[in-house]
Amino acid sequence: MTLASLTAHSHDFPAARLRAEFPILQRSVRGQPLAYLDNAATTQKPQAVIDAESGYYREINANIHRGVHWLSEQATAAHEGARERVRHFINAREAAEIIFVRGTTEAINLVAQSYGRANLGPGDEVLITGLEHHSNIVPWQLVCAQTGAVLKVAHLDDSGTVRMDEFRRLLGARTRIVAVSHVSNALGTVNPVREMTELAHQAGAVVLLDGAQAIAHTPVDVQALGCDFYAFSGHKLYAPTGIGVLYGRRALLEAMPPWQGGGDMIRTVSFEGSTWNDLPYKFEAGTPHIAGAIGLGAAIDYVQRIGLAAIGAYEHDLLAYGTALLGEIPGLRLIGTAAAKAGILSFVIDGLHAHDIGTVLDSHGVAVRAGHHCAMPVMERFGVPATARASLAFYNTREDLDRLAQALRRAVEMFCR
Repeated sequence: MTLASLTAHSHDFPAARLRAEFPILQRSVRGQPLAYLDNAATTQKPQAVIDAESGYYREINANIHRGVHWLSEQATAAHEGARERVRHFINAREAAEIIFVRGTTEAINLVAQSYGRANLGPGDEVLITGLEHHSNIVPWQLVCAQTGAVLKVAHLDDSGTVRMDEFRRLLGARTRIVAVSHVSNALGTVNPVREMTELAHQAGAVVLLDGAQAIAHTPVDVQALGCDFYAFSGHKLYAPTGIGVLYGRRALLEAMPPWQGGGDMIRTVSFEGSTWNDLPYKFEAGTPHIAGAIGLGAAIDYVQRIGLAAIGAYEHDLLAYGTALLGEIPGLRLIGTAAAKAGILSFVIDGLHAHDIGTVLDSHGVAVRAGHHCAMPVMERFGVPATARASLAFYNTREDLDRLAQALRRAVEMFCR
């Protein structure tokens, strides 16, 4: 598809109207309108989410579950209402399977330290892929060191796609856990997670999917995917930071020991021993991020009003436009060209370090990420120290990408003539 044909393509997605609902996108940076293309790191927040979070503190601030007064009852209802929104959003069977955590990182650590430590032993294997974020590598390295288990990796081809022949070969009788990203944060590769899950289950392994980069861009149905655990962060979904979700199948969660101890995760406590609360509270020690959960519920409502199918189609159009646009810039090479790809443009330019690219773009009001993206093994696989990464959201426009390309041409002129 040519750039001309993409430019001529029309759509009726209301990006400009939606963009106006995000206060931060109305501001200027370095004297220029903000073109925010760092959505894989964190998304901006619509006014509806800001209002929901501040409304909790302004109107019903109280601790939850333990209080019998009106404020506590209202806060508890709002918090548990958010849990039900999450349940519906990812089609979990029941709200008890939705555990609130700080984010994807904490969710994966919870599974590694609770399920992993209880079920792994010397010679057992954990299988991941070469695409993983550090948060889906390091927790497994830690639990393998604690238990004597072995970490196995299915590597990538030159497009940044997991080699499924290697994935199948590495699955075996000793595979206990398969942990893979739904979408790569560094390359945008979309893994065939349903197929991977089926193969893992045939081998007798349980499956954790890291959904941090998928949850805001494609419908997620945990029952249809068949996974045992699904983890995601609210701040990638237009919700506050410090709130996230671990979905787990009830039977597994029931059998798992608590990871953290403290208030609200107990049924009884004595100096001789303690017993645990029902799901999901067994895994939610201490006062939770109540306002964050309420904000997450509001973000889910907001995204569902737009429709994830419409968001995905629009972002795919932006990705195609941006791919063609960047392909015209001298010396620029895209890193990650998988056939199945989400809205991430990760690239290098001959003779330019990624941080220099990011600095020039920032001077033009264009925000991208420059670095290894917490995916150092991916960088090593492609022989680069870092990439510049433009990542898309539904409030981005072709004008944002035009400004990106214009600033990149300026960087080439400055450093490469």
